[in-house]
Parts: sequence; C-alpha cells; structure tokens
Amino acid sequence: MLDKRPLLRAGALCAIALSLAACSAGEEKGGRGAPEVGYVTVAVQPVPLTTSLGGRTVAYETSEVRPQVNGLIRRRLFTEGSFVRAGEPLYQIDARLYQAGVDQAAANLASARASAAAADERARRLEPLAKMQAVAEQDYTDALAQARMARATVAQNSAALETARINLRFATITAPISGRIGRSLVTPGGLVSASQATPLAVIQQTDPMFVDMQQSSAELTTLRQAIESGGVDAGSTSVRLRLEDGSNYGFAGTVQFSDVTVNEATGTVTLRARFPNPKGVLLPGMFVTAMFDQAVNPSAILLPQAAVQRDFDGSAFVYLVGKDNKSVRRKIVADRTSGANWVVTGGLKPGERVITQGIGNLRQGATIRPVPANSPQRVGTPKGAATGAKGK
Repeated sequence: MLDKRPLLRAGALCAIALSLAACSAGEEKGGRGAPEVGYVTVAVQPVPLTTSLGGRTVAYETSEVRPQVNGLIRRRLFTEGSFVRAGEPLYQIDARLYQAGVDQAAANLASARASAAAADERARRLEPLAKMQAVAEQDYTDALAQARMARATVAQNSAALETARINLRFATITAPISGRIGRSLVTPGGLVSASQATPLAVIQQTDPMFVDMQQSSAELTTLRQAIESGGVDAGSTSVRLRLEDGSNYGFAGTVQFSDVTVNEATGTVTLRARFPNPKGVLLPGMFVTAMFDQAVNPSAILLPQAAVQRDFDGSAFVYLVGKDNKSVRRKIVADRTSGANWVVTGGLKPGERVITQGIGNLRQGATIRPVPANSPQRVGTPKGAATGAKGK
C-alpha cells in the first residue's frame, strides 16, 4: 500500500511557502517591508576652521651671563635653579687689581687738577702784564694754551677714573634680567675673561612663554586668499595647547605675529603665540600641539561622521531621502572634520534630508521609511507571526 504521508507533507510545505510569498508581496506593495532609516535636515551654520600645528616652547627672555672683565672667580652668590632678579649679584671676581686701578686713576686726576689750577693762575697773572706790554704777548698766549691743555688732561683723567670704577663694578657679575637661572658652568677658582665663548650661566624668563609654530606657506596663502575673497571670515587669535602627555594646558594664549619670511628648507612660516605660565608647567624646549580657529566658514554644513561614506577614489558621498521616499546617492565635498562631524562645503542644500542611520545596505533608488534621527524604533511581534501562533 502506497504511503501518502510524504506527499501530504510536501503539499503542506508548498502551501506555506506560497502563503509567505503572498504575504511578503503584499507587505512590499504596501511599503511595510521598507527599511527604516534616520535622517537629519541640512542647515547652514558658521563653523570655525580649527588648525592644529606642532610647536616648541621658547623662553620669553633669555640671557647668557658673561664676564666683562678678566679675573679669578672668588665666589658664586646664587643657588642653581633658583629665581634671580635683575641686578642681583651672581659671581664675585677678584677685585684687587681693579680697586688699585681706581686708586691710581683718582691720583692721576688729582695731579691733573693741581696742574690745571697752576696753569690757570699763571695765565690769569700774565693777562694784565700783557695788556701793559710788560711781558711778551707770546708768553701770555703760551700760558693760555697750557691752561687749556691742563683742563683737557683733567677731563681725560676723570674719564679714566670712571672707566676704572666701571671695571671695578664689573668685578661683581650681576643678573641682566629676572628669571630662573640654570646650573653654573664655572666654579670658584676658575679663570674667566671678557672674550670667552662659554657663558657662566643662563637665565630664562618663563612667565610668560612663547610657542613657535610652523605652518605650510601654501596653506597660509590659501587661507589669506579665501579671507580676501570673502569665502571665510578671519578667526580668533586665541590659542589652546595640548602637552606632550596628551593633556590640555590650562591657560589660553594669543597669537602675536606671523614671520615675514619662508624657511627655504621646510617651506614653512613661523607663527608665535604667547602664553601665561604662572605655575611653571611650560619649560623651554617642550614639544606641544597648538590649536586655534584660524578662520570661520560662515556657510558650512555639519554632518555626523556616520552619514558620510567614501568611494574607491576617496571621494565622499551621502544618501538623501528623495522623492517618494526613495534613497538618493549624492557626492559631496567634505575635506575636514570639526569635533565629531564632517564639515561639508559643497553638494548639499539647506532643507535636504541626509540619512545618518540605517545606511549599511542602502542602494540608489531603494524604498525607505524615513524618520528623524535617533527616533525610537518600533519593536514588537510581527502581525503574521502572532496569527500563526494562535493557529498553532
């Protein structure tokens, strides 16, 4: 006897498959099977063009402490690494020779003044005698000349005395500027000279501090042309810093100037910013990253990064909500980011709806169900499945 159970099971499976196909066709026709996508509406807004440049910190003032006279260092008068003020004594050179020079110059000046007084008195006495022709006119003329020469000698010796006093003061080496002084490169007992190449110590003023940044001259030229043409507005001069460990510096700085020459080796221009440094966090020579809004695009568009995709050639494109809820693929211009968004400068118009969610399997012309981005999705048991469960 023929077993009809396999035939019955095959028939039942065919009936179920035909029923499911009919339901799927009905849902597709009614649009219920279209994928749900989230979108954002395009709006124009001003967007700052943030520039990040590598830089190096530079002391606000730097002074190399050097001797201005020759001699033997007798004492060091400062603590290495401490803060010193302008005019504070740092080293003491053996001053005995310079003190002797002052004494000698003072004696020479006193002698010159005595000779000048005698010459003036002789000329004064010869003046009436010359008028009465009691002495030769030439004698009186010679007396006047000797008096003038004596006064000149006084002036010369006075200058020599001042020079000797200055050299004596130079025997005490003082701080040229206020700042933090480094290690001493000479010890007591060392012989120094006014012509030596090595400094005795280096003083650096670290509050405030400079940061020198390097920017491509091509980028700077493009930015200036864009500002002149009205495409972008000039940005702020305020600068923020990121330190070597990735942390943000707590104080904002200000751009001071842009150099007037281009480095021929690197093709870059130096920009200098000034930062307060009251806590001494910034040290000369540190590598930092400077960030500042160099310009502002008044008519840019921000899109979430998830909405922008890239083609094989690197060009950017997005999907839009088109007519009759069809997806539309369109190329855009998005060359830079601002925070978590792409800055779009071409390819979109205000009011258009850009798909940002559910774009994984989208294709050109696909039917979609658009909802505002981040809307709660419908979660529940499909109607057909519920019916099937009751029938079962």
